[in-house]
Amino acid sequence: MKAIRIHQFGEADVLSYEDVPDPVAGPGEAVVAVKAIGVNPVETYIRAGIHLIRPELPFIPGSDAAGVVLSVGDGVGNLKPGDRVYAAGCVGPDAWEGAYAEQLLRRAVDLLPLPDNLSFAQGAALGVPYGTAQWALIHRGRAQAGETVLIHGASGAVGTAALQIAAAHGITTIGTAGSERGLDLVRQHGAAHALDHTKDGYLDAVAELTDGKGPQIILEMLANVNLARDMEVVAKYGRIVIIGNRGPIEINAREAMMKELDLIGIALPNATAGEMAEIHDALGKGLADGSLDPVIGKELPLAEAIEAHHAVLRPGAYGKIVLIP
Repeated sequence: MKAIRIHQFGEADVLSYEDVPDPVAGPGEAVVAVKAIGVNPVETYIRAGIHLIRPELPFIPGSDAAGVVLSVGDGVGNLKPGDRVYAAGCVGPDAWEGAYAEQLLRRAVDLLPLPDNLSFAQGAALGVPYGTAQWALIHRGRAQAGETVLIHGASGAVGTAALQIAAAHGITTIGTAGSERGLDLVRQHGAAHALDHTKDGYLDAVAELTDGKGPQIILEMLANVNLARDMEVVAKYGRIVIIGNRGPIEINAREAMMKELDLIGIALPNATAGEMAEIHDALGKGLADGSLDPVIGKELPLAEAIEAHHAVLRPGAYGKIVLIP
């Protein structure tokens, strides 16, 4: 089969499109014919060797994928060949490997039914983005109906997922984006207010939009840029959930003290198997009732994984970037 393989850590050009042996399902495992692969920013950090997750070289990167079951190993009772599935990932040592390929080997328990109303590309957008949004907003952020959440980068894959999850829970959202197209997307997916984060002082509007109180929760996608300002605009006793960061930042801890803020860092791989099951049970209900509807921004051939790794880090995020084998 064709796959993307990494033989050394480095820039995007270390992504090598090559022939590799087809995987074989062992006990408790299944092989999936991959129809779509989700590209996540974290995979660029793993590829570069700057993430705590450092697979043994060489390896096939990628966590999120959707496709059709080809074969199952001994002891697998929840799947059969022909089933439409998506990879849940993020639990176990191999959860961040293997997706950038024409076939995926994964533990059967980490492959979940893909509803017929979703495309394979949408299925590839579920694992990390929707899992992260659910983990950040509901589990770690403890969001409740009637609260307001500010979502930075709300036009991206995690951001649109968070907008949809918030809407389903009766949570008011303020979303930011960096283009008119992105702002329109944020409004389409339930934001009560959309702010252009390329404009100076855009967060000054938050106080007025929240009657001077500030949002109870902020989902932060780029903490090294926004965290200090987040602490100023969030409500007293507020929660700031840090989802993404690309460097150090200086903050005034007194702001956190006087407001009694919770600064919450998250990383989806820290969720236990039981917590991941809860996350995907909740997502499954949202997919079934139509409240969750993944947005696909761009599809590229698997052979163009290098371009996908550049694109996923560019400003102006819009939905999910997907590779097609």
